[in-house]
Amino acid sequence: MATLCRPAIAVPEHIITREQTLELARTLHADHPQLPLALRLIANTGVQTRHLVQPIEDTLKHPGFTARNARYEIEAKARVPEVILRALDHAELTARDIDMIAYVSCTGFMMPSMTAWLINTMDFRSETRQLPIAQLGCAAGGAALNRAHDFCNAYPGANVLIVACEFCSLCYQPTDLGVGNLLSNGLFGDAIACAVVRGEGGVGVRLEQNGSHLVPDTEEWISYGVRDTGFHFMLDKRVPGTMAMLAPAMRAMAEPHDWDVSGLDFYIVHAGGPRILDDLCKYLDLPPEMFRYSRATLTERGNIASAVIFDALERLFLDGGAEDAARGVIAGFGPGITAEIALGTWTEPGRATGREGLRPVGLPA
Repeated sequence: MATLCRPAIAVPEHIITREQTLELARTLHADHPQLPLALRLIANTGVQTRHLVQPIEDTLKHPGFTARNARYEIEAKARVPEVILRALDHAELTARDIDMIAYVSCTGFMMPSMTAWLINTMDFRSETRQLPIAQLGCAAGGAALNRAHDFCNAYPGANVLIVACEFCSLCYQPTDLGVGNLLSNGLFGDAIACAVVRGEGGVGVRLEQNGSHLVPDTEEWISYGVRDTGFHFMLDKRVPGTMAMLAPAMRAMAEPHDWDVSGLDFYIVHAGGPRILDDLCKYLDLPPEMFRYSRATLTERGNIASAVIFDALERLFLDGGAEDAARGVIAGFGPGITAEIALGTWTEPGRATGREGLRPVGLPA
């Protein structure tokens, strides 16, 4: 069975606080007719600090899409390798042991993908498969995890490296002045997350089942307008309410395997904003404490897109992990509206197993 090992996380050195964000909004948008609403929404995100790849004075400039994308490539190549090495160390593997690299990002574009540069630079084998995922936004971390699980099922014993590199600050657009854009400017942060899915062995979450769910006719709710100036983030006001549709999808995915999604031991979910977590508590009938790792990520780093689930999972590791065979769910949410959902059990080789994992569909108990 494939196991998701401990992630490695890195955040840039430049920090902006909630108070600084609010003051910037007051200064830059003093005449905005909906400034009080935007300030209230930003304050209510619960985000206290965010990390940026550039100082805020440079972040607020727009030198053009060419320069922005060049900055993305420079920063990614400078920062990603060290995080990969830590993730490999957590998994007790080397680059030569990796059979596929899944690289996910929605904040910059490269072709060939960063995967080619990593293989050429970091001693990965030339036969290493490449899986760039660029258009699933915040759900891409969950998608990469699920495709890694599928790959390990198809090729038993294979190992997959997941790299999530998100520099959301490089998508700042000073001319986008809708309330949703102002809110986004106070919500998103930058981070890199890497994790290994081992086909055999490893400590972490043993992946049991995975699934996807698309909410029909919501394609325009989260999207990019691709223009001469780069990526323009578009956020529909209905997005915060999507858990009313995605929580039942999580439940429906778990039920055929005799799991109750409201009765699991740990929850690692995308923290897109506070209402996402509040509504999951409501629709899954769970206490807020069950989402403490995701909420801590949101508070300390903001919405770091596809890297959120790995940052939250790292917090579970730092907290000592879970009981052996404890059941949990990992879920990423993003454009589409899309949910990528994985069910798994905590595993530590050598420890007694107190609970059985999932029984594959169609097989006798």
